[in-house]
Amino acid sequence: MIYFKLPFNETLYSTDPQINRNSISFYSFDLLRQISFEGNIINASRQFEQAVITNEILLKDESFFNAETKEEYINSLHQVITVIKEYQLPKLVYSRRKIFKDFDQIDFKESFKKLCASYPNAFRYIFNDGQNTWIGAFSETLGKFNKTTHEFETMSLAGTLPVSEEWTEKEIEEQKPVTSYIQDTLKNYSGNIEVSNTYDHISGNIKHLRTDFKAQIKPEDLESLINELHPTPAVCGIPKDFCKKSIQELEKFPRELYSGFIKVETEESIMYFVNLRCARLYKDSVHVFVGGGITAQSSPEKEWQETELKSEAILKNLVVS
Repeated sequence: MIYFKLPFNETLYSTDPQINRNSISFYSFDLLRQISFEGNIINASRQFEQAVITNEILLKDESFFNAETKEEYINSLHQVITVIKEYQLPKLVYSRRKIFKDFDQIDFKESFKKLCASYPNAFRYIFNDGQNTWIGAFSETLGKFNKTTHEFETMSLAGTLPVSEEWTEKEIEEQKPVTSYIQDTLKNYSGNIEVSNTYDHISGNIKHLRTDFKAQIKPEDLESLINELHPTPAVCGIPKDFCKKSIQELEKFPRELYSGFIKVETEESIMYFVNLRCARLYKDSVHVFVGGGITAQSSPEKEWQETELKSEAILKNLVVS
């Protein structure tokens, strides 16, 4: 079972029982795991209204994970900042799990409706494949390819603040290497690249800095380009290989599908969405994945508050009893 909505599109979609066609695939951060849903993409509004999505369909949480406390997280960030300074890294992304258990029941159907209403500019989804249940909403596009024009679109999205606050040098400097990385990668595939000015991208109660890119590419280069872009510095860091290795050593939990990407293929286009602001759902707990781009100038206290803000994207939309 999967239900999803595309950015700025309130049509609710699912997949039909057709086989031998993977319309939607979820890839883990390390690309070692893939969850796919076969079939053609269909309008599922009527089907969703009749669906029952409650705790009974979910597995019990047997992960035995305990979320990091604020003190543990801040101590970890001091280690991360030491690594950043020692190796003169522009940025390294560190994440944690916030584990929510204070409920008897969650109405996931109503929760998904609330999530969709809160984030109209995001790719929004809920799925259960019998073993894994995830919900999420995020508006970063890793790539969008038009099958007719061969135009490829992507974006640099980094830096996070509450909507009411002004940008500081920390956020501006955090976004710059993401933009440079994407532009340099695109140059390997296209001689015709359009780059927008950087502007504010609002996502619920927080905002990011965003720069858009357009390029003409060859269809046969699409998969290679996506694999080169992922993971972007926005979810990993720079240099990519060193930061990926450091993440696996420093983070307390596996990322699973968090900060991986979602591939959606239609007749007209192939879209890739970064899987942030997401949670894994269990019968008795919700694991919310949150992280932030850490630089040498980062304040561990502010980074903790940033992850708390990001967790609200999921938690404030859960309908619990």
